[in-house]
Amino acid sequence: MSVPKIVVHTDVLVRHLSGRQTPSVLRFALQKFFCYTTVFQAIEAFSFGRSARELQAIDDAMASLKVLGLNPKNARRYGGLIREKGKKNQWSALIAGMCDESRLPILTDRVRDFRDFPGLVIVPTRMVAKYTTGEEILEVARNAGLKRRGEKLKG
Repeated sequence: MSVPKIVVHTDVLVRHLSGRQTPSVLRFALQKFFCYTTVFQAIEAFSFGRSARELQAIDDAMASLKVLGLNPKNARRYGGLIREKGKKNQWSALIAGMCDESRLPILTDRVRDFRDFPGLVIVPTRMVAKYTTGEEILEVARNAGLKRRGEKLKG
Protein backbone atom coordinates (compact mmCIF):
# COMPACT_ATOMS: atom_id res chain seq x y z
CA MET A 1 0.00 0.00 0.00
CA SER A 2 1.45 3.37 -0.98
CA VAL A 3 1.04 6.51 1.07
CA PRO A 4 -0.95 9.27 -0.66
CA LYS A 5 1.02 12.37 -1.60
CA ILE A 6 0.20 16.05 -1.31
CA VAL A 7 1.84 19.46 -1.78
CA VAL A 8 1.70 21.68 1.31
CA HIS A 9 1.12 25.35 0.46
CA THR A 10 2.88 28.23 2.22
CA ASP A 11 -0.17 29.21 4.28
CA VAL A 12 -0.06 25.82 6.02
CA LEU A 13 3.68 26.18 6.72
CA VAL A 14 3.29 29.71 8.09
CA ARG A 15 0.44 28.70 10.37
CA HIS A 16 2.50 25.78 11.64
CA LEU A 17 5.48 28.03 12.33
CA SER A 18 3.36 30.65 14.11
CA GLY A 19 2.33 28.05 16.71
CA ARG A 20 -1.16 29.55 16.92
CA GLN A 21 -2.86 26.37 15.76
CA THR A 22 -2.34 23.23 17.83
CA PRO A 23 -2.10 20.60 16.71
CA SER A 24 -1.07 22.13 13.42
CA VAL A 25 -2.55 21.10 10.10
CA LEU A 26 0.98 20.30 8.96
CA ARG A 27 1.35 17.73 11.76
CA PHE A 28 -1.99 16.12 10.80
CA ALA A 29 -0.96 16.11 7.13
CA LEU A 30 2.38 14.47 7.90
CA GLN A 31 0.51 11.63 9.63
CA LYS A 32 -1.73 11.00 6.60
CA PHE A 33 0.39 11.92 3.56
CA PHE A 34 3.86 11.95 2.13
CA CYS A 35 4.20 15.73 2.04
CA TYR A 36 5.89 17.87 -0.57
CA THR A 37 6.28 21.56 -1.12
CA THR A 38 7.66 23.40 -4.14
CA VAL A 39 10.79 25.44 -4.50
CA PHE A 40 8.51 28.48 -4.95
CA GLN A 41 6.82 27.86 -1.60
CA ALA A 42 10.20 27.30 0.05
CA ILE A 43 11.41 30.65 -1.31
CA GLU A 44 8.23 32.33 -0.06
CA ALA A 45 8.54 30.72 3.39
CA PHE A 46 12.17 31.77 3.77
CA SER A 47 11.22 35.33 2.77
CA PHE A 48 9.25 35.56 6.02
CA GLY A 49 12.28 34.71 8.21
CA ARG A 50 13.67 37.77 9.98
CA SER A 51 16.10 36.25 12.46
CA ALA A 52 18.46 33.29 12.68
CA ARG A 53 15.94 31.59 14.98
CA GLU A 54 13.06 32.05 12.52
CA LEU A 55 15.18 30.83 9.61
CA GLN A 56 16.15 27.75 11.64
CA ALA A 57 12.47 27.06 12.39
CA ILE A 58 11.70 27.27 8.66
CA ASP A 59 14.64 24.94 7.95
CA ASP A 60 13.30 22.47 10.52
CA ALA A 61 9.80 22.52 8.99
CA MET A 62 11.25 22.10 5.50
CA ALA A 63 13.19 19.04 6.68
CA SER A 64 9.89 17.19 7.07
CA LEU A 65 8.93 17.88 3.42
CA LYS A 66 10.33 16.90 0.06
CA VAL A 67 10.92 20.04 -2.02
CA LEU A 68 9.96 19.78 -5.69
CA GLY A 69 12.24 21.60 -8.12
CA LEU A 70 11.50 23.13 -11.48
CA ASN A 71 12.14 21.02 -14.56
CA PRO A 72 13.60 23.38 -17.19
CA LYS A 73 11.99 21.30 -19.95
CA ASN A 74 8.65 22.74 -18.86
CA ALA A 75 9.67 26.42 -18.96
CA ARG A 76 7.51 27.02 -22.05
CA ARG A 77 4.48 25.52 -20.30
CA TYR A 78 5.03 27.66 -17.19
CA GLY A 79 5.42 30.75 -19.36
CA GLY A 80 2.08 29.94 -20.96
CA LEU A 81 0.42 29.58 -17.56
CA ILE A 82 1.71 32.98 -16.47
CA ARG A 83 0.63 34.56 -19.76
CA GLU A 84 -2.81 32.96 -19.49
CA LYS A 85 -3.42 33.71 -15.80
CA GLY A 86 -1.74 37.12 -15.73
CA LYS A 87 1.19 38.53 -13.82
CA LYS A 88 -0.95 39.15 -10.73
CA ASN A 89 -1.37 35.41 -10.28
CA GLN A 90 2.08 34.26 -11.44
CA TRP A 91 3.19 32.76 -8.11
CA SER A 92 0.04 30.62 -7.96
CA ALA A 93 0.44 29.70 -11.64
CA LEU A 94 3.97 28.42 -11.03
CA ILE A 95 2.87 26.39 -7.99
CA ALA A 96 -0.21 25.02 -9.77
CA GLY A 97 1.94 24.11 -12.79
CA MET A 98 4.37 22.21 -10.59
CA CYS A 99 1.48 20.38 -8.86
CA ASP A 100 0.04 19.50 -12.25
CA GLU A 101 3.42 18.37 -13.60
CA SER A 102 3.86 16.11 -10.54
CA ARG A 103 0.19 15.06 -10.54
CA LEU A 104 -0.18 16.09 -6.91
CA PRO A 105 -3.02 17.84 -5.05
CA ILE A 106 -2.39 20.96 -2.97
CA LEU A 107 -3.26 21.46 0.72
CA THR A 108 -4.27 25.07 1.35
CA ASP A 109 -6.93 27.42 2.64
CA ARG A 110 -6.18 29.78 -0.24
CA VAL A 111 -8.62 27.99 -2.54
CA ARG A 112 -9.37 31.18 -4.50
CA ASP A 113 -5.72 31.37 -5.59
CA PHE A 114 -5.93 27.99 -7.30
CA ARG A 115 -9.53 27.47 -8.42
CA ASP A 116 -8.81 28.73 -11.95
CA PHE A 117 -6.45 25.85 -12.69
CA PRO A 118 -8.49 22.99 -14.21
CA GLY A 119 -7.54 19.55 -13.03
CA LEU A 120 -5.74 20.74 -9.89
CA VAL A 121 -7.15 18.99 -6.81
CA ILE A 122 -7.40 21.50 -3.97
CA VAL A 123 -7.62 20.14 -0.43
CA PRO A 124 -8.89 22.71 2.09
CA THR A 125 -7.09 22.30 5.42
CA ARG A 126 -10.29 21.58 7.37
CA MET A 127 -10.44 18.19 5.62
CA VAL A 128 -7.17 16.99 7.17
CA ALA A 129 -8.54 16.80 10.71
CA LYS A 130 -12.07 15.84 9.65
CA TYR A 131 -11.26 12.64 7.77
CA THR A 132 -9.30 9.60 8.94
CA THR A 133 -7.11 8.70 5.97
CA GLY A 134 -5.30 10.51 3.20
CA GLU A 135 -7.18 8.45 0.63
CA GLU A 136 -10.53 9.53 2.08
CA ILE A 137 -9.44 13.18 2.13
CA LEU A 138 -8.38 13.07 -1.53
CA GLU A 139 -11.59 11.35 -2.61
CA VAL A 140 -13.73 14.03 -0.94
CA ALA A 141 -11.54 16.83 -2.35
CA ARG A 142 -11.70 15.39 -5.88
CA ASN A 143 -15.47 15.10 -5.72
CA ALA A 144 -15.79 18.64 -4.34
CA GLY A 145 -13.65 19.90 -7.24
CA LEU A 146 -15.81 18.08 -9.77
CA LYS A 147 -18.95 19.60 -8.26
CA ARG A 148 -17.37 23.06 -8.37
CA ARG A 149 -16.66 22.57 -12.08
CA GLY A 150 -20.06 20.97 -12.80
CA GLU A 151 -18.59 17.64 -13.88
CA LYS A 152 -20.16 14.25 -13.21
CA LEU A 153 -19.18 12.55 -9.94
CA LYS A 154 -17.96 8.98 -10.15
CA GLY A 155 -20.01 6.14 -8.74
